[in-house]
Amino acid sequence: MDNLNEERNKRNAPVRSPEEHAEPEHPDLPANAALTGDEEKRLIHHIHEKVSEIAANIERTQIADYVTLMNKPRRLIFANLIAGISRGVGLGLGITVFAGTILYALKALGALNLPIIGTYIADLVEYVQFQLEGRRFY
Repeated sequence: MDNLNEERNKRNAPVRSPEEHAEPEHPDLPANAALTGDEEKRLIHHIHEKVSEIAANIERTQIADYVTLMNKPRRLIFANLIAGISRGVGLGLGITVFAGTILYALKALGALNLPIIGTYIADLVEYVQFQLEGRRFY
């Protein structure tokens, strides 16, 4: 079946001369222009710079490390497990420090005896202390 499709494509394809198949060696030069020694050196230098730039970009994105990691699923699972544990511990510690700081600030504001806010904050701090002591009801 593939051979039949190839033959049909060959018959339907337009006929091209060999000159049409050839691409210009350099975008600034016509296809039939010959390069001098200096132009050839400049072109090679330009190609070398582009290849070096592409290699630096690939190295910067660390594609080789990513491919190595994808080929070793156990290492990938272990790395993700460690990352998840670290995030969980960090989140727990961060929330604890943040909540402690907020409670300390609320306690300090409650001690100022502000007219409306002071009673609300005092009730809030009292409720939190009841919860910390393990009592369920107010």
